[in-house]
Amino acid sequence: SGKAGNLGKITGTMVESSNLITFNGLTNSSGYDTFLLDEERGRLLVGAEDHVFSFDLVNLSREHKQIAWPATPSKRDECKWAGKDLGKECSNFIRVLQPYNSTHLYICGTGAFHPICAYLEMGKRAEDNIFRLESSHFENGRGKSPYDPKMLSASIMLDGELYSGTSADFMGRDFAIFRTLGEHHPIRTEQHDSRWLNDPRFVGVNLIPESDNPEDDKIFLFFKENAMDGEHTGKATIARIGQLCKNDLGGHRSLVNKWTTFLKARLTCSVPGLNGIDTHFDELRKELCDVFLMSSKDPKNPVIYAVFTTSSNIFKGSAVCMYNMADIRRVFLGPYAHRDGPTYQWVPFQGRVPYPRPGTCPSKTFGGFDSTKDLPDDVITFARGHPAMFNPVHPIGGRPIVVRTDVDYQFSQLVVDKVEAEDGQYDVMFIGTDLGTVLKVVTIPRESWHDLEEVVLEEMTVFREPTPITAMELSTKQQQLYLGSALGVSQMPLHRCEVYGKACAECCLARDPYCAWDGTECSRYFPTVDGLGRVEDRSVYGVENSSMFLECSPKSQRALIYWQLQRPNEDRKHEVSEDRVIHTEQGLLIRTLTQADSGVYTCHAVEHGFIQPLLRLSLQVIPTQRLGELLPGGPQGGPGGSGGAGSGSGGAGGPAGAGHSTKHKLWYRDFLSLL
Repeated sequence: SGKAGNLGKITGTMVESSNLITFNGLTNSSGYDTFLLDEERGRLLVGAEDHVFSFDLVNLSREHKQIAWPATPSKRDECKWAGKDLGKECSNFIRVLQPYNSTHLYICGTGAFHPICAYLEMGKRAEDNIFRLESSHFENGRGKSPYDPKMLSASIMLDGELYSGTSADFMGRDFAIFRTLGEHHPIRTEQHDSRWLNDPRFVGVNLIPESDNPEDDKIFLFFKENAMDGEHTGKATIARIGQLCKNDLGGHRSLVNKWTTFLKARLTCSVPGLNGIDTHFDELRKELCDVFLMSSKDPKNPVIYAVFTTSSNIFKGSAVCMYNMADIRRVFLGPYAHRDGPTYQWVPFQGRVPYPRPGTCPSKTFGGFDSTKDLPDDVITFARGHPAMFNPVHPIGGRPIVVRTDVDYQFSQLVVDKVEAEDGQYDVMFIGTDLGTVLKVVTIPRESWHDLEEVVLEEMTVFREPTPITAMELSTKQQQLYLGSALGVSQMPLHRCEVYGKACAECCLARDPYCAWDGTECSRYFPTVDGLGRVEDRSVYGVENSSMFLECSPKSQRALIYWQLQRPNEDRKHEVSEDRVIHTEQGLLIRTLTQADSGVYTCHAVEHGFIQPLLRLSLQVIPTQRLGELLPGGPQGGPGGSGGAGSGSGGAGGPAGAGHSTKHKLWYRDFLSLL
């Protein structure tokens, strides 16, 4: 590795080894940590110091494009005169890289402590082969890009409007969440109010729909900030999730051009300890390092993964926690934090909350208000004084899914891939560290989903010398992982089945969901070719309010059985653990069936950490009222019913019954088989 003579000064170098392809960067550039994945054009856009790059997603080492965009000499001089480091700070570090329209990107940089933005032309299609900066039109980058390259910021472009969490002044004291560009007046959070934002560092920003009505769409921001006065003893840094409405236009008399719907809540991530003492990964000198949203079939309910680190004189560690949107929304609908009493501590607000509830988006869903400018004064006043929620958001399961302590590295970045393996779906985590390594981790149940075993499938060194991984993107289309650091950009495949040896046992013992033994070698598993079709599928029917027994027993006496349920319109499976259910060695007894019990039940055998699906049962629960229609003599058929034989209204014997009878007989046959 290393630079290849004078060539390295111009183009950087490419190194290929052990399935890794690495761009070792330019001698006059660093900070390759602003990524934009463009699957449609097959490109990875990377913002760095004084440069923007465009790489081929299939292979970084193919001819890449680059644009030099340095700060002007006069701005560099001003930066130096202001006491900043000419070599490390007085450059143009690209911090915003967002799609603007079908042909252009919007990009912003620190501009040697004078933020600046521009438009970058890409063309409509990959074959247009355009990569050009519109140098005739530059814009002020204040409120879009930070001044200081060390300041963390986050942004997203939606419908031609840029949402940014960043610092908005040279001194780095005015932090805000901005919306700029577009047809509306720029809008921001309240200025110099520590209740709203208290020295924050922004990690991520995402749009998550609230309902099927776009008027309810919300922007969620993830950041870390100092605790509010009186919220904690001592000076603690805590993790936050903030929300605001996409259609927020600010207030009319108060909070003019300020957010009226901004709320924030605390994210907790701790390991329950002895004597009730928790090890918190969200306090002390804590970093909320990265956030990843795992999308689902329902765009309103992604699963959120968050990376935490913490350090003190006696403790240093990292953790990954998972959160679901139901818990987050429940906290935002809970009590607001309020300062009261002789000790002036934060307590849950007990008084009357004005209508409409602060934080609610103006929309037809709740009625009454078409715009935030129409909100009553008492709503605006309350929102201004109560931006924080009292209750924290707890992770799924109440604890981290991955923990590392007493190791010489800390987590820095995370992406997650949903993998269809031979025995079901797995979320495979790729975790970047501050030493430049990547952990490939999957969690599997030991005896139940509450008792997870963390399996490190691989640990790979990415860059030529230890350096924190500061950016990660995953392409499911290319099955590749892309990593950024101060030194350059690297590409690695999601799966390397060949490293697991030449034997079936080695392949199986690796427990990598991407891989399976195909009879001759350890190779990539494709569920469409083989796999899940070997599991027996059956359809069964039950009657509402009755009991139901789902039979399944393993061949091995040492194997443990656990059941998963995937309900209709859900893409995640849940462990069957309700109180109404009895687990036996022969199967699963559901005491009283409800409509919520409908779905696909998968019976798994677990032995020595290996998981094997044995049976899939598709259970359909027949409503009690429907059962009455199926019985002889019921409303639709048989003697005595209004649709009796020969009546012509749907009975099995009537003339009109001929068209209806096929479906009717199927239901009737299923009901008889159930009996």
